[in-house]
Amino acid sequence: MTEIRRIGVAARYSDLVIHEGTARFSGYVPETTLGLSVSEQTRDVLGQIEQSLAEIGSDKARLLQATIWLADMADYDAMNAVWDAWIVPGQAPARACVEARLANPDYTLEIQVVAAL
Repeated sequence: MTEIRRIGVAARYSDLVIHEGTARFSGYVPETTLGLSVSEQTRDVLGQIEQSLAEIGSDKARLLQATIWLADMADYDAMNAVWDAWIVPGQAPARACVEARLANPDYTLEIQVVAAL
């Protein structure tokens, strides 16, 4: 039986689950940029993701998949400008981006990623 490692376990979810060399993260939301633009919130979230990847010995070049939920698709181009500057050229993950009502009306986006270790 292969080991499953759970990090940041709460009643409803884990912050991160590692299994067979793959790390699956729960969604990241802005922490320090509430009320600011989607560009600032995207930078905030991507910074959190990059830090979490480093903590487990991975990095953004090892991203396999990303799902992005935007509160308003009108923010798509602004979010993508930040995403495109952040992602490693030639190493972009599979990605989906959809509009959704988010848990907090001050969030402009939420991002979930899967990465290889």
